[in-house]
Amino acid sequence: MEGIATIILAAGKGTRMKSELVKVLHPILGLPLLSYPIELSLSGIKAEKTIVVVGHQADRIQERFKDLKIDFALQKEQLGTGHAVLQAILFLHEFSGTVLILCGDVPLVKVETLRSFIDTYKENESTLSVLTAVVEEPFGYGRILRNSEGWLEKIVEEKDASEEERMIREINTGIFCVKAPFLMEGLKEIGKENAQGEYYLTDLVEIAKKKGLRCSAHIVADPVEVMGINTRVDLAMANEVLRQEKLKELMLAGVTIVDPKTTYVDRAVEVGKDTLLYPNCHLQGKTKIGERCIIEPNSKILDSILGNDIIIRANSVITESKIEEGAIIGPFAHLRPLSEIKTKAKIGNFVEVKKSVIGKGSKANHLAYIGDSFLGEDVNIGAGTIFCNYDGFEKHQTIIGNRVFVGSNVELVAPVKVGNDSSIGAGTTVTKDVPEGALAISRVKQKNIKKWNKRVKLQRKKSIKKKDL
Repeated sequence: MEGIATIILAAGKGTRMKSELVKVLHPILGLPLLSYPIELSLSGIKAEKTIVVVGHQADRIQERFKDLKIDFALQKEQLGTGHAVLQAILFLHEFSGTVLILCGDVPLVKVETLRSFIDTYKENESTLSVLTAVVEEPFGYGRILRNSEGWLEKIVEEKDASEEERMIREINTGIFCVKAPFLMEGLKEIGKENAQGEYYLTDLVEIAKKKGLRCSAHIVADPVEVMGINTRVDLAMANEVLRQEKLKELMLAGVTIVDPKTTYVDRAVEVGKDTLLYPNCHLQGKTKIGERCIIEPNSKILDSILGNDIIIRANSVITESKIEEGAIIGPFAHLRPLSEIKTKAKIGNFVEVKKSVIGKGSKANHLAYIGDSFLGEDVNIGAGTIFCNYDGFEKHQTIIGNRVFVGSNVELVAPVKVGNDSSIGAGTTVTKDVPEGALAISRVKQKNIKKWNKRVKLQRKKSIKKKDL
């Protein structure tokens, strides 16, 4: 849409959240609350300008959204919504279109709702329009007063409303469309002669009416969309609405979700068609999953990229890793950050991988730690193998070539290199490089002591006699 600028109000602390973190940075489906109105402005209605009014923890908010094409206006003192919008006017001096005012703590509004609201505002040739909702319990919200023809006459805040006005169930959502020239002039006329002692943005309605300008109100079809987040209870409710929307979107795109009630997928996660998600899996952050994958129960995948035809067995944890086509992970596997699992490799149960590359077709089937390492193709890592990457001061790398066989219970003390086609015997501690094609073995020679059991029995008898004395 052309001729739209957005102001997003996000200066409040959010006292009822009972948190050290400012309200608009609390996460909801993997993104800060404030991300949702910002996305509506930038991607939804494609506003010419997006201005976020900040106050509490302003630096933290600006740092979080520094890479986006938005401006920040600082409201040092929180003196009301009118005062907040006034701080953003500096960015609109040469703008003469429509200003859309959104709330930073209202994350459920759909872009279709905003487009309908803006279209109706323009069709009515209004100077100001407010998005409203009809609710069962209007306590705490400003009430909408209309004239006999249905036009917006006034918005009365809860504390300033009469008993009769408090019976009205149509409420102000805090979302407005206003013509920029009137907004700039009208804000100068707002006073704070009210119960709160604040500059109410809603007073613009009366100012417009006195000037003979038209004001309108547009009722949202679903009041849930304009639900504000004031407490952690509200946050949980809104999170559930967005979670179910996300799962529905995935299922309609060809993803099978066995039990939507117990499947958790963040907003920014992408999942390819014909992938199967079992109950209680958590896909978080910027995770991308390809087609025809299987994610078994109780798995957690964060900020990772998975190719096609991958199987993640139950109870696996994957963080900031990359897994290529046809690989199998788990059960009970742990991929820590900067791990890369190549095509058709396998990481089995109780294997931990950290900052390592596991080559094509290589496998560590069980009970191993692989850290700060590079494994070539078709490598076998035996059970109980440990890559000793830390000397107490620094981390060191282990490099293993192609087609290497590492027996069980091996320790590789980095830095060390193992050449192609070599083998390492079970129980070996490797402290030196292993040449290509060689067998490395460092065991103590086995010694069998005959009649050992008789010695043990004799020792037991002596021990029993001592106890009896």
